Amino acid sequence: MEVSLCEEIHRFVCEDSGNRFPGSHEPYFTAPLIGFSSATDTLFTEYKSVIGQFHLTPGELVSVSSPEDAWVPQTVISWVLPVTPQTRASNRCETTFPSRMWSVTRNFGEQFNSSLRRHMVTWLTGRGYRAAAPQLMPAWQELHDTAVGIASTWSERHAAYAAGLGTFSLTDALITPKGIAHRLGSVITDLALTPSPRPYPERRSNCLHYRDNSCRACIRRCPVGALSPDGHDKQKCLEYVYGTIPGAVAAQYGVTATGCGLCQTKVPCEEKIPAGSKPYPA
Repeated sequence: MEVSLCEEIHRFVCEDSGNRFPGSHEPYFTAPLIGFSSATDTLFTEYKSVIGQFHLTPGELVSVSSPEDAWVPQTVISWVLPVTPQTRASNRCETTFPSRMWSVTRNFGEQFNSSLRRHMVTWLTGRGYRAAAPQLMPAWQELHDTAVGIASTWSERHAAYAAGLGTFSLTDALITPKGIAHRLGSVITDLALTPSPRPYPERRSNCLHYRDNSCRACIRRCPVGALSPDGHDKQKCLEYVYGTIPGAVAAQYGVTATGCGLCQTKVPCEEKIPAGSKPYPA
């Protein structure tokens, strides 16, 4: 089942017309990375301390969303949708606002990501399993007034970390084997699958700033100073990405959500885990 499930995600990303720029055959995303974590992994409980008590475990997502039809999740399926080289190249040239290709990918590419979520739920239920996409469940909420700034009741980044797909960066984004320029998604299911290994020693191993106290290219790329050696100012970033940028270019680009991505392009981790000056820690 694991093989056929991965093949179906790959097939959908490759073939579905939703993964195409309007009026073009060019995709938003290249071949996905896929990982699995146990729905009972202790990390999901630890996230309540790291993120907040509001962050729900897979089991809580089900019980809150469907109290009259409870079922027991066994696996969290996570994926990484890498942004194409052409889109990344277009955004490298920008210094203030994201490129048109980047914004279109953020807007319509995320709509495709939700289509992939729904498709995999349908694919699993059609084979007799229970399944749901956390970000599309009634229990999913985005919260703005928390101790960690803007957050939600389910984090795709933290699910992907649990599934062995990458580690966190100075920007809070996930650096994966395909880099930091991507979209993430997940589905929970009662299908039991073997968890993927987490091939990193700690939660920030892939980021050169934390690994060998170097790089900081993302800091130089941020046009509003939302990044510093101390980390990510979520509020400053939020105001720029959801206020200033859409106000400046959304209508021109024909989108409602623009993203930014300047700190995810023209940086050493754009398309890979950077080598750095020190060996990757064992």
